Amino acid sequence: MTTVQGTTSTAASGPTGTATSQPTAAQELTSVATQEPTSAATPGPTGTAGPGRPTHAHEKRVTAALFAAGLTTFAAMYSTQSLLPSLSAAFAVPPAHAALAVSLTTGFLALAIVPAGALSARIGRTRVMIGSAVVASALGLLLPLCPTLDTLLAVRAVQGVSLAGVPAVAMAYLAEEIGAAGLGAAMGVYIAGTTIGGLAGRLIPSLALGLASWRWAELAVSLAAAACTVWFACTLPPSRGFAARPAGFGTMIGDLTAQLRHRGLIALFGLAFLLMGSFVSVYNFLGYRLTHRPFELPAALAGSVFVLYLAGTVASAYTGRLADRRGHARVLTAAVTLMALGALITIPDHLTTVLIGILLFTTGFFAAHTTASAWVGTLAENRGAASSLYMFAYYLGSAVVGSAAGIAYAAGGWAGLVACVAALFVIAALLLISLVTAGRPARGRH
Repeated sequence: MTTVQGTTSTAASGPTGTATSQPTAAQELTSVATQEPTSAATPGPTGTAGPGRPTHAHEKRVTAALFAAGLTTFAAMYSTQSLLPSLSAAFAVPPAHAALAVSLTTGFLALAIVPAGALSARIGRTRVMIGSAVVASALGLLLPLCPTLDTLLAVRAVQGVSLAGVPAVAMAYLAEEIGAAGLGAAMGVYIAGTTIGGLAGRLIPSLALGLASWRWAELAVSLAAAACTVWFACTLPPSRGFAARPAGFGTMIGDLTAQLRHRGLIALFGLAFLLMGSFVSVYNFLGYRLTHRPFELPAALAGSVFVLYLAGTVASAYTGRLADRRGHARVLTAAVTLMALGALITIPDHLTTVLIGILLFTTGFFAAHTTASAWVGTLAENRGAASSLYMFAYYLGSAVVGSAAGIAYAAGGWAGLVACVAALFVIAALLLISLVTAGRPARGRH
């Protein structure tokens, strides 16, 4: 089976060793070529591109562009989360029903992850990512015009499909374009972009709710996401480490099935499902808790709690480097433990302890996600297939657990929700044990 190797790329250099200019990915989209070049290196005497390490300038451009991709994708993905109490009030629906405005998006995104990854292997990573961001931004601008909740949910479902291109491809693109020594740090910067995007997607509409209705709040965040899409499309460099792998349905299924034979990867996929599910569940219903008794905070003030997402930004950027130095197993175990501790601290009805708990929970989640993402790239031979399965599990957890947690919240309030999350962490602990055991033979590879 042919694999895409992403830890070594080719340098774009002329005879003197200086970097040659590259067209932007937006220009590349207008090319009549049917696939992306596998290298941008200057041909050698034999007419073939010579191997080499990626240039520092190219890596910086890749990292900056993927930061913008994280901003636009996650701002669009979670633009309705802080609006859930307002949607419940506007359309007279219970919290579990309103939460579909988040769960449907992530659920359909999960279903589209694998096809988007396969498409990128055929036509190129940059084409899929830019097309995905553009379509998702356009759909976001339609959300404030939706006359009913059902219409809004339908648009959010389609938006989820369109969003899939960036998270399905970003990890594989980074692994192909960034040298092995810097992959953890680059992954951390990308995930830091997703945290700021998630913060913007929640905070912008929360602040707007203090001045206008949910429709204007949604418009404000959708315009911000569209601006980040333009930034992303104009700065993303073309692939250098990409090699097209046109494949049929059978080959795609074979590639995916092969990843499920690796114990370590299976454990990472399970952790992605559990941790993302618990994270979205907490944030889906946090707004309801803060705007109802005993806190009864105004919607705009309750939404400001999403500023704690900045802890995730710092954790993502730092954890990538820490995992490179200390090892994935130690960092991931510490991060999951921090998540569990944070969830438990939120139980008492004291605003200070709730905020401290959410801070620890958020920091632990993004540290865990950064470490697990990089570990997938380290363990997998076929990074595209492994990344697709990881992100499929990640967003499936958001959709399934995020919706099911509404039942726990309706039955037992915040304590019932935390009990549901605690059960997930018990399973996560078992997966961690399996992962550490399976990862020991791969330590030498890392």
